[in-house]
Amino acid sequence: MEYNNLDATQSFGKLKSLKPFNIKTGLTKERIKKYIAKQGGGLTYSYAALPVDEKILSVLQQLSEEQEVIEKYKSLLKGDIINTGEGRSVLHQLARGQVLSEKVIIDGKDKAKFYLDELKKIKDFSEDVRSGKIRGSTGKAFDTVCQIGIGGSDLGPRALYIALKGYCSEAGIKQLNAEFISNVDPDDAAEVMSRVNIETTLFVLVSKSGTTLETLTNQMFVINSMKNKNIPGFDAKKHIVAVTSDTSPLASSPDFIKAFFMDDFIGGRYSASSAVGGVILSVAFGYEVFSKILEGAHEADVLALEKDITENASLLDALISIYLRNILDLPVTAILPYSQALLRFPAHLQQLAMESNGKHVNRDGKPIGYSTEPIIFGEPGTNGQHSFYQLLHQGTNICPIKFVGFKESQRKTDIEIKGSFSQTKLLANLSAQIVAFARGKDDNNANKQFEGGRFSSLLFADRLTPKTLGALLAHFENEIMFEGFLWNINSFDQEGVQLGKTLATKVLNGCEGDEVLKAYSDLL
Repeated sequence: MEYNNLDATQSFGKLKSLKPFNIKTGLTKERIKKYIAKQGGGLTYSYAALPVDEKILSVLQQLSEEQEVIEKYKSLLKGDIINTGEGRSVLHQLARGQVLSEKVIIDGKDKAKFYLDELKKIKDFSEDVRSGKIRGSTGKAFDTVCQIGIGGSDLGPRALYIALKGYCSEAGIKQLNAEFISNVDPDDAAEVMSRVNIETTLFVLVSKSGTTLETLTNQMFVINSMKNKNIPGFDAKKHIVAVTSDTSPLASSPDFIKAFFMDDFIGGRYSASSAVGGVILSVAFGYEVFSKILEGAHEADVLALEKDITENASLLDALISIYLRNILDLPVTAILPYSQALLRFPAHLQQLAMESNGKHVNRDGKPIGYSTEPIIFGEPGTNGQHSFYQLLHQGTNICPIKFVGFKESQRKTDIEIKGSFSQTKLLANLSAQIVAFARGKDDNNANKQFEGGRFSSLLFADRLTPKTLGALLAHFENEIMFEGFLWNINSFDQEGVQLGKTLATKVLNGCEGDEVLKAYSDLL
């Protein structure tokens, strides 16, 4: 395999010579039926409202082959060192099922077995908590589980929890309430601690290294809050479990009921389908729900091996995103789920995309001469329509959109008003927005004229289930991975996160003679 920069490929030059497809005049019912690709978990990817045609798709296929993205994906799945910045393998797909038949052996360990063993621990522990076999120190059953983590230890698991509350309620699945403490701002932890009963709350401390300053600070905040309650017989150690690496100082600490392990081969933003998300989701909803998330993600991971880009939704999404970013020079993308359950999903995708591919050097550490990850933002529809859609429709810049929608609601509670149900109105708005962005509207009044030619894709399914959610998660993870291969950057380190942490430590140490740092520190 060869690793080449995007602008060194022949296909990139060919793409520049092709005229974008005109969706304003070319969007037809035949095109809408044809331009779809199946994804795992019952998802379908629609790309009819994107500016690509058969000629462009053919060159995108050539680009995929020229950059050997499927071969690089297979290399990743085999455990080869893909994270060149840190000299590590990348194994988050393996945590939810072995895609290739070859065993991944690292440091003498069968990594698939390692992850399966941790899943068994999570299953047994969550069942014991939910059945009341494992209780708090004062003998009361747990009714709440609270995750203490930051970044990928918070955003992914929080998004998945919120996404499945409605599904589990409608299905009659016993639920434990879940809370999350992430921000080192003391108001975050104080707010959560003010509304939980510590006697019936299980805390999940998540830190791969066991040294994350914000997380350990919040741990001590929680423990101090517990002590201040002065409850007879209360023992904080019987209310906390750890999710960490097996080499961290937390792994063998006596301060926890139990420790669950992840490793350095799964980055934080890719960790929702590991023990990082597995413990809290299994305790809150039951292990069966979490296992369905893994099943859907695994289906998407297997489909991502398909070489034909029109049969590989994640790869197709990545290639078209590259086209929008590097040929049409569009710097912003919106993620707009028409599902209130996906309230926090755009926030998770912000980290997933921008921390992964917000890079200015290639995988060899050499500067590149083209743009990489666009800025990602989003909000559920229809709220977003009454917020920033004005700019999307009539602003001076085109912002590609990734819509997500479902035919049925999760809770199946609805009301008919003026001849249609709420879910029908939601989907009517989604369909209307796609067409409005694409076709626009001519009007003699310039203030009421819509240019159209605004691009969008749609990921849709019948209903947001655990399996569908897992596939949705994996779709975006794999899209971002493929984008990294196409750009020839390392999507699996995050050096840009480290500088701010280093300077914050410097501030805490008195600024160490840095006058500019001290001047800002003195303002606060």
